[in-house]
Amino acid sequence: MDLLSGHIGTHLRELRERLIIAAVAVILCSSVAYYFSEPIARFFMVPLFSAHPALTKLVYTNLTEAFVTYIKVALMVGVICSFPIVIYQTWMFVAPGLHSNEKWLVGKVVFWGSGLFIGGILFSYFAVLPRMLHFLMSFAGPGLKAMPKLDGYLTFVTRLALSFGLAFEIPFLMVAAGKVGLVRRSYFVSKRKYAYLGILVLSFLLTVGDPFATVFLTVPLIALYEAGVLVMRIFLRDA
Repeated sequence: MDLLSGHIGTHLRELRERLIIAAVAVILCSSVAYYFSEPIARFFMVPLFSAHPALTKLVYTNLTEAFVTYIKVALMVGVICSFPIVIYQTWMFVAPGLHSNEKWLVGKVVFWGSGLFIGGILFSYFAVLPRMLHFLMSFAGPGLKAMPKLDGYLTFVTRLALSFGLAFEIPFLMVAAGKVGLVRRSYFVSKRKYAYLGILVLSFLLTVGDPFATVFLTVPLIALYEAGVLVMRIFLRDA
């Protein structure tokens, strides 16, 4: 009993230490990002102004809104920049349960986990966001004037970016779950039709009902799901 308690205590201490390292990385990256928060915010506004050229600036109606919004933007950028460190800490917490000849995978795990996350964010900004904004701003007309607020718009963009970044982690999470023995590959294969339905619903919600954008998101997410199944088959032959 004492041995078990000591083992659990060791794991909890390691988990706490790795969580602290990840949190410090996010805070440091966010602090640096805040220094550049204004140009970063202007960069996020480019797709909106392109979708509706008559709109040249955003508004804010609360005295603290701009300050708080820039903090949100800095935090989002900090999460993105520190993501490789977060992935590394997460994987190293799992690594003690792996065989010694498997720990060399940490470099590939960090690379692919970070790459998929950043890839999802870039996909949302360059591919999905412009299409969504064209659809949403199309409601503006002679009887309806668009006056987006700074906080509302930038919160919308950051949430969309983080949603896509996490969604693109599907293959990484599938392989990680298989590696630690939580789920077998056969489970993902047997539940494929339900996964497709869930992806379709998620895509519809993220793209606020725009049919073109829904398809635009559904296809790559299904491809990523199948990529996860394939990778599990290659690297987790007993799964």
